[in-house]
Amino acid sequence: MPASEPPPDLAGLSLAEIVALAEARKLPPVDAWNPSHCGDSGMRIARDGTWFHEGSPIGRPAMVRLFSTILRREADGRFVLVTPVEKLDIEVEDAPFMAVEVKSEGEGLDRSLAFRLNTGDMVVAGPDHPLRFAGRADGPHPYLLVRSGLEALVARPVYYELAEIALAEGADPAGVWSGGAFFALEPGA
Repeated sequence: MPASEPPPDLAGLSLAEIVALAEARKLPPVDAWNPSHCGDSGMRIARDGTWFHEGSPIGRPAMVRLFSTILRREADGRFVLVTPVEKLDIEVEDAPFMAVEVKSEGEGLDRSLAFRLNTGDMVVAGPDHPLRFAGRADGPHPYLLVRSGLEALVARPVYYELAEIALAEGADPAGVWSGGAFFALEPGA
């Protein structure tokens, strides 16, 4: 499956263009594939979103994008790479994706937040792609649901952009709107 190059950034795209790109992306039907478990892939996705194979970073973004299309989360929480004929475990240190950029259009209830992932995928937050905030000792960790139990950790600079939006709008509790849904920035809120 050929992988297209990701856009350099979201700044030059309208929200309508971002939505069209996200909807045009055709993914393999990994949820319909049920091959036998074949073992370990020797792959790992680090906390910062870097993909490794047998200890070495995968340097080709097109390969990372390709592997990301066959990634699935099992009912028991494990992550696997799956094809019609094999299923291999992959270690994921935090979340399999990283949201590295956000574009905001509109205000308040009419706001939409589009995220670009480290794989080049585009995701617009909303009821089908909610944001959640997990509390940890080192502060809140925001996550965006990408698809079928697969989340993106929102990069710290992107989180700060969300916090600026929330503070500017003055909601109580602090939070952001996207796609008609409100997401409180406080863990568990």
